[in-house]
Amino acid sequence: MTASHLLRRLQKKRLLVKSRKRGMHKGQRQANSYGSSLEFSDFRLYQPGDDVRQIDWNIFGRTQKHYIKRFLDEQEVSIAIYLDATSSMRAITGKWELAKQLAASLCFVVLNSEDRLSFCPVSTTAMLPVTRKGSVYGKMVFHDIMKMAEQDKTGNFSERAQQALVKRQQLAILISDGLEPAAQIEGLFKKLRSLRQEVWFIQVLGTEELRPGHNGDIRLIDSETDTVVNVSMNEAIAREYRARIAEHNKQLEALCRRFGGHYLLLTEDKDLQTFLFHDLPGKGLMN
Repeated sequence: MTASHLLRRLQKKRLLVKSRKRGMHKGQRQANSYGSSLEFSDFRLYQPGDDVRQIDWNIFGRTQKHYIKRFLDEQEVSIAIYLDATSSMRAITGKWELAKQLAASLCFVVLNSEDRLSFCPVSTTAMLPVTRKGSVYGKMVFHDIMKMAEQDKTGNFSERAQQALVKRQQLAILISDGLEPAAQIEGLFKKLRSLRQEVWFIQVLGTEELRPGHNGDIRLIDSETDTVVNVSMNEAIAREYRARIAEHNKQLEALCRRFGGHYLLLTEDKDLQTFLFHDLPGKGLMN
């Protein structure tokens, strides 16, 4: 799948946001109020002070009454996307590339919908935060994210993300492996709730992180703290590990639900197009 093919498929997509809050600037989303878009709503009788250019003279010819056309207002939505760029995310190349491609794709959709984007790569200096509005920036931001290079060891997505949160957003999308204590991630969710932002948590994991395939004596090195643990891997230990990671992921999903958010799991072996064009619409998160 080439980037150009993916972007063509994404051109008519739009993220579906529950929040009724809207920005003050013009966009492509229909608001509940009336405004100056090209999307016709209905007619009403002319009143002094109305714009005479909106009078429908065809109706006047039939009724001898002045009616004006009303159009739905169109306003932007502000969406922040936070990409976990800590060492654990970058430890597995396939996982990191998938996470970048997901973030880049969602950023493209936001900009192509004429919504306002805040993109924040958390815990890295490889790319500065991006604030943009307008489809003209879509491809540029997509390719800039895909070119993000690996940096020195960093850690703790939740704490860094709390420091980077952007206020006055309707939606916050968190893209992370979630490989830290659930209590720390809960603190991030609490902060987002205090900002009255809808939350999507997209957990990206490598195949090896879900189903380790090693046997025998191995040395495990924490990619963020350099802590070393020697393990004699066998089927019993692998089974216990799978049970623990499954329980951890359930805790993350429960946290999302408790705070009114959405949880999705994307694994390294899953096709990104299936996730974007099947899973997200199936959850009611994309048209």
